[in-house]
Amino acid sequence: MKTHHYIFLTAILFVIVFYDQDIGLNLGILGIIYAVLTLFKTTEKNKTKTLYVLLGTSILSSIAFAWYGDFPSFIAVVSSLLLLGYKSKNRRLKILFLIPVFIVNCCTSFCRFFSFDEWLPKKNVPGLWQKTLAFILIPLVLVSVFFGIYSVGSNHFAALFTDYELDINLWQVFCLFVLGFFIAFNYWNYAVEKLIYKNNHFLDNEFQKDSRMPKATYSFLDLNAERMSGVISFVLLNILLIFFIITYNYEQFYEAVKTPVQLSEETHERVNAVIMSIIMAILVIMFYFKSGFNFDPKAGLLKILAKIWIFLNAILVISAAVKNYEYIVNYAFTYKRLGVFAFLLLSLVGLALTFIKIQKQKRNIFLVNTMVWYFYGTILVCSYFNWGGFITSQNMKRKDFAVNYHLTSINFSEKALLRYAGEKNDQKLKNTLQTEVKREKSKTLLSKIIYFQTIQ
Repeated sequence: MKTHHYIFLTAILFVIVFYDQDIGLNLGILGIIYAVLTLFKTTEKNKTKTLYVLLGTSILSSIAFAWYGDFPSFIAVVSSLLLLGYKSKNRRLKILFLIPVFIVNCCTSFCRFFSFDEWLPKKNVPGLWQKTLAFILIPLVLVSVFFGIYSVGSNHFAALFTDYELDINLWQVFCLFVLGFFIAFNYWNYAVEKLIYKNNHFLDNEFQKDSRMPKATYSFLDLNAERMSGVISFVLLNILLIFFIITYNYEQFYEAVKTPVQLSEETHERVNAVIMSIIMAILVIMFYFKSGFNFDPKAGLLKILAKIWIFLNAILVISAAVKNYEYIVNYAFTYKRLGVFAFLLLSLVGLALTFIKIQKQKRNIFLVNTMVWYFYGTILVCSYFNWGGFITSQNMKRKDFAVNYHLTSINFSEKALLRYAGEKNDQKLKNTLQTEVKREKSKTLLSKIIYFQTIQ
């Protein structure tokens, strides 16, 4: 099939699966179709391991959305399909260019639509397609336009047709087709500007050979002065961080017990301070270990001090994680407290990558290129796992289990709460949950969320 076949096919499928439906199973089905069609459309040279991994995550994300139908799984589907479509055409382009390519194509899609030679066949369309275009599509468009004009000009003319009721909402069909066509057109027919191709090498992880000569970064500092500046800075920063770790852990683990509200506020403030500290630590290392300065043979002491600072920052992250775990043990699981673990884990990953950057003499952009994939992985983990069910099942073991909070603020906790209602013989809670589940089960097929269909 040609590009225009994929565009019209998926636009029509969009109308079919979303007509008179809520978002649910339909988006999961459409996502799987997009992923499979992308594989068929991809040339052999672009069928890399990365592409097959993205194909798998796209299908799994689509299944996750069909199962849960929530915002994290929606983000997972969108990001997976965008990455899959991007890598199917540009296996060597860096992932960081995906966002500007996506934005530019959305803004220029109206103009690119009228460049028919770029996405429609340049030769005369043979056989059935030619007859369909000439005998159906063109007359239908002309009749529709003039019907609208004549209906505005004459009420009696309009009444000749409005007196008949069709069981189809033409306006909804039109809007869905426009939206589906817009999505399909930008997915199957996106363009990458030459400027992006020309600048792709700026996002390479490795230094070019001509960039490996040690040289000063600034004209007002020679190489020796800059190196010594780094040594002095990291010595002072290591001393400062050691004292901070001592006071930080003393305040967390040895000060008098405080109220839950005070403890919550202080925990969040300290975790925020740790995360900001890690970000600043990485930025400082990126400042000193850039360009040819990575290849300075006299920078051995500076590298050792930087690695010590990375190690100390890792201790700080672990301390914050231990305190967050203690907080959970005392006051139960919540989305935010699990989110803290996610941020701290990403912080450790960032520190590990910074260590690799120094050890392997990578460019600063290596950190960004790699961390993007870890953020993407975090999105996938958030979408594939029922964190709401996990939170509820764990908190049910507590004596201070807050039923109303888990009923109203925790998603996909119905199975655990029904089990809890059965154990506590809480008929009111059971009836409330069954009403909600019944409402979800009563939706039309393509609007259903599979999770609720598995609840007895």
